[in-house]
Amino acid sequence: MTSNPLSTPLATFDEIVAQEKSLSLLHFNSDDAFELGILIRNRLREVSQGPAVVNIALANNQQLLFHAASRPGTVPENDNWVRRKRNTVLRFGFSTWAAHNMFEKGNEELFKSRFQLGEQAGEYAIHGGGFPVRVQAVEGPVAAVVVSGLAQEEDHQVVVECLQVLLKGQQKQ
Repeated sequence: MTSNPLSTPLATFDEIVAQEKSLSLLHFNSDDAFELGILIRNRLREVSQGPAVVNIALANNQQLLFHAASRPGTVPENDNWVRRKRNTVLRFGFSTWAAHNMFEKGNEELFKSRFQLGEQAGEYAIHGGGFPVRVQAVEGPVAAVVVSGLAQEEDHQVVVECLQVLLKGQQKQ
């Protein structure tokens, strides 16, 4: 693996949402999506020998900007998780890890009941890895980045760490 493991993700809804907002980028376009996607793919390869998917799509029309596997071996089910995590981010405006921690560490029945999802509950996932991309002075997420394939806290944390790198680079420009 790596001598630089992922850090431990935050664990309360309020802390996670505050962190998400603190990671608001200065700008976000297809070049930024590509840079972020490559950062995430490379970091996934550092921390795991297993396969994972990274997917970045715009919020307004879900236009796909980036999609890649970290290693051979992903399966169609990874894309199902991507879709469900993205749906959660775009509907609620916060990460799937925040949702997971908001609902008693992933109590899907409570989540389903709270938002009156009924039979549509299967269209959403409250497992870490879906994350809103925000831009400073823009209301709401402009995109959703999703990782699927590692443990959910790792799916989440790899996005956090790579957004930190991207934001730091933008601030230096």
